[in-house]
Amino acid sequence: MMATRNKYDLFEIGGTTVAPGKVGSISLPISDLSAGMQANLEVRVFHGKRTGPTIFVSAAIHGDEIIGTEIIRRVMKKLKPARMAGTVIFVPVVNMFGFITHSRYLPDRRDLNRSFPGAEKGSLASQLAHIFSTEIIGHCSLGIDIHSAALHRYNLPQIRIASGNAELKELALEFGAPVMIEAELRPGSLRALAREAGVDMLLMEAGEALRFDEYSVLTGVNGILRVLKKLEMIETKRLGKRGAPSAQATRTLWLRSSKGGICRLVAPSGTKVHVGDAVAYISDIFGEGEEEITSPIDGIVIGHSNLPVVNQGDALLHIAQVRVFDTVGERLEKIEDAITSDQLLDEDEVI
Repeated sequence: MMATRNKYDLFEIGGTTVAPGKVGSISLPISDLSAGMQANLEVRVFHGKRTGPTIFVSAAIHGDEIIGTEIIRRVMKKLKPARMAGTVIFVPVVNMFGFITHSRYLPDRRDLNRSFPGAEKGSLASQLAHIFSTEIIGHCSLGIDIHSAALHRYNLPQIRIASGNAELKELALEFGAPVMIEAELRPGSLRALAREAGVDMLLMEAGEALRFDEYSVLTGVNGILRVLKKLEMIETKRLGKRGAPSAQATRTLWLRSSKGGICRLVAPSGTKVHVGDAVAYISDIFGEGEEEITSPIDGIVIGHSNLPVVNQGDALLHIAQVRVFDTVGERLEKIEDAITSDQLLDEDEVI
């Protein structure tokens, strides 16, 4: 059950208060940059006028995974706190150091998403993780964290959740991404910390590092608005009913290159595959000695490499094994049609 608050309460974060029905901009100090300027965690709080849950939406924990930053920018344009219930804490860039330098990591080369819960006197990554844990997660009952594939890879929009949580699964399906995956949590990750703190988490994966693509952005915007509507934090009829349900998976695997050479991909992300289907071909630079890579499972390609020049062992394709396979292709087509249809709000429309 989502935690609620008194509708007339002020919302406080980092020593700053936000009145009901208002938007607050908060800068949480992180550290001094090497040139002497202050580095902050920039937060935007939409504090509704009515009682409701408190959730956060975050992006760019890995600094080069910027798709969520654009998703959050567009979602904020559509919300008006005076019409909302509950509170949404938006953090469009968690790892501002990597965001500025187009890097996945922090300056100390640490992965922020393996540094939770962090420590007040630890490394830079540990200190940033500690501030996010105490100032953001500590207020919330639900979080939506947005990631993309690594550099030179693409992820089909998908939602990942911890298994065994019926209420969270319902929200994940309401999000309406093409695929929903129940997966184990990684130690030191934001999702692992959140579960320990009793905070449910939806993790969205979509797109490619350092790139925006409209399909991924629209999937994220539409999905977040659907979750807010499901939680009764916003009221709108424009989103309509949820379209085809997400394909569900509990197992995924990567297919790797059998040798070095030139890869010709024939089953990119979103492709429905059967056992034995050819998904890629690898040959030398003269086009000789071609080898066929086949799928070992029935499923959906949920990620692929964008680099045609490969070494032996390089990851080529990520495939999710789905529970109900017969209607996968039809589901993907219906989901894409729904996401790109006029059910989405106009760019400047406010809820």
